[in-house]
Amino acid sequence: MYNNKFPEDFLWGGATSACQIEGAYNLDGRGLSIADMVKFIPKEERNGDKPPNLTKKEVEELLKDDKGYSFPKRYGIDFYHRYKEDIRLLAEMGFNVFRLSISWSRIFPNGDDKEPNEAGLKFYDDVFDECKKYNIKPLVTLSHYDTPLNLALKYNGWSNRKLIDFFTKYVRTVFERYKDKVDLWLTFNEINVIARNAYTGGGVFLEDSKNPLELSYQTAHHQFVASALATKIAHEVNPNNKVGCMVARAVTYPETNNPLDILKAQKANQMNLFFTDIHARGEYPGYILRYFKENNISIKKEAGDDEILKLHPVDFISISYYKSVTESANPKGERLPDSTFTGVKNPYLETSDWGWQIDPIGLRWALNDLYDRYQIPIFIVENGLGAYDKLEEDNKIHDDYRIDYLRKHIVQMGEAIKDGVDLMGYTTWGPIDLVSDSTSEMSKRYGFIYVDMDDNGKGGLKRFKKDSFYWYKEVIKSNGENL
Repeated sequence: MYNNKFPEDFLWGGATSACQIEGAYNLDGRGLSIADMVKFIPKEERNGDKPPNLTKKEVEELLKDDKGYSFPKRYGIDFYHRYKEDIRLLAEMGFNVFRLSISWSRIFPNGDDKEPNEAGLKFYDDVFDECKKYNIKPLVTLSHYDTPLNLALKYNGWSNRKLIDFFTKYVRTVFERYKDKVDLWLTFNEINVIARNAYTGGGVFLEDSKNPLELSYQTAHHQFVASALATKIAHEVNPNNKVGCMVARAVTYPETNNPLDILKAQKANQMNLFFTDIHARGEYPGYILRYFKENNISIKKEAGDDEILKLHPVDFISISYYKSVTESANPKGERLPDSTFTGVKNPYLETSDWGWQIDPIGLRWALNDLYDRYQIPIFIVENGLGAYDKLEEDNKIHDDYRIDYLRKHIVQMGEAIKDGVDLMGYTTWGPIDLVSDSTSEMSKRYGFIYVDMDDNGKGGLKRFKKDSFYWYKEVIKSNGENL
């Protein structure tokens, strides 16, 4: 019906992160991460739909007394104890790839420890072995919004160049440990978020900075160097390793044909492309140098930084894609609810329960734009619909709206492949319901598998298959033809 033709070796699966599924935040030697300090705030009390930029004072106060608050990311969905059951369910759908992340503080509890935590290393050995049992390839993110808390408090996170050395020690440890089990890696999840939320993206406190914007981009530079060095180490440890960057790709359109709107949209797109330019081309582009100059941003580099970036580009680009954004030069335009990427309302698009505008064609546009620019493979590692799901009395969950969302995006993936885009694979976000990064709630569900837990942590954590579970199983079985 849709005439899709995906490559025979196309990778189908789903994506998660340690800090949103694992739980067991204080077991087997794991240290606290920055995600463990994010408390749940009810929707009626929140300002928009984005993760909080915590201050150092707030964190220190919570460390002294956290009673009376809920911290959902500390408990996740108990994947730590239920990974065998969960991976079996993913295998039942036919997954041949599973994107997950390693919790840095499970390996090095404080981030700057001399020796790794063997119990943490063993846990991921067991997870990867379970994936292998079902012929599921792990796609592993090295840092997914959970910098060790000690590094944030002691060094102000990635604003401190010392973290490059701590990170490279960590990545060499896991590359060598899992060299026979993992050969697909991502460095920093949605690395461009650092410019919008320094705490989430890098464990950085901005409140004492005279120029917070400068500090955010200095932090990004340290992560760029660390990412390039991680790519270098990965190739040294195992020549078969493939390393990708990961960016949040929110396509920005102009509201009108007004040249000022068009220019504003172009600038917004450039601010995302800057992060892939560094990873794929290895140098700072002219447009960002002008932006730095106009915003009094001076990046401190050490000798050899530029050479490191140039010599060790990524093997592929991975993206998250959920929505498009529309920008206007008119300051009076009606703006959508505040989130990590927001803009004015696009009247041609539908809107999700959380105010995100749904735009499958924008995905095809984004894939073509990226591939035309870099000519290296692309992997969609996050895409999905956060929605309210209802567990019926017969334990069924009828989520036709999710199927419709994913179907339309897969159709556009197929169109992009016909356009000539080299697309490696597709992992939907949250194949099993998990704690939301932006709001720390469970009610914002993405999964094919329902988890019995509410926003307040109540529920038995039992897993139930949604209608979309069976639909995605057929999609994978048919390699994208049966939608």
